[in-house]
Amino acid sequence: MATEFKHIVRLIDRDVDGSKTIVDAISDVKGIGLRLAEIIARKLGIPYTMRVGFLPSEKIAEIEKTIKSLSNGDMPDWLLNRRKDLETGEDKHLISSDIDLAVKADIEREKMLWSWRGYRHAYGLKVRGQKTRTTGRTGKTIGVSKKGAKKTK
Repeated sequence: MATEFKHIVRLIDRDVDGSKTIVDAISDVKGIGLRLAEIIARKLGIPYTMRVGFLPSEKIAEIEKTIKSLSNGDMPDWLLNRRKDLETGEDKHLISSDIDLAVKADIEREKMLWSWRGYRHAYGLKVRGQKTRTTGRTGKTIGVSKKGAKKTK
C-alpha cells in the first residue's frame, strides 16, 4: 500500500475526496451504485474500509480498467444499466456522461416517433402518469388574489 496520502484522487471523470472509503469513492462515479462498487472492490481484493487516498496509482488504474470493462461479460447481465441496447442489441454498462447522452438520444427518438411519451416530452408535461392538475406547474404563480382593503367612511 502507498505510504503517502492523496487528498484528491481522480477516478474516471471525477475528483474524489481521498478520505472516503473505497466503496463510497467508486459509487461517486455516475452510473455505479453501492452494490456494484462493493462487487468491484471484492473482485479486486480491496477491503471496503480502505481509504482511497492511500491506494497506489496502479490500483486506481486497475479500478478504472475494471469499471470501463463491466460490459465484457464478467458481470451478470442483471447488474448492467443498459440492457439490450436498441442500436447494437447488446448489454452495456454506461458511466459518467455516456448515460446523459444515451438518455437524450432516447428522448429524441421518442419525440421523432411521436409516441405518447415523445409527445409528453415535447410539450414539457409529466411522462410517467402523474397527476397534472395541481402539481408540476411552471411559470408565474397566480394563486388567489386578495381584494383591496375595504374603505370605511
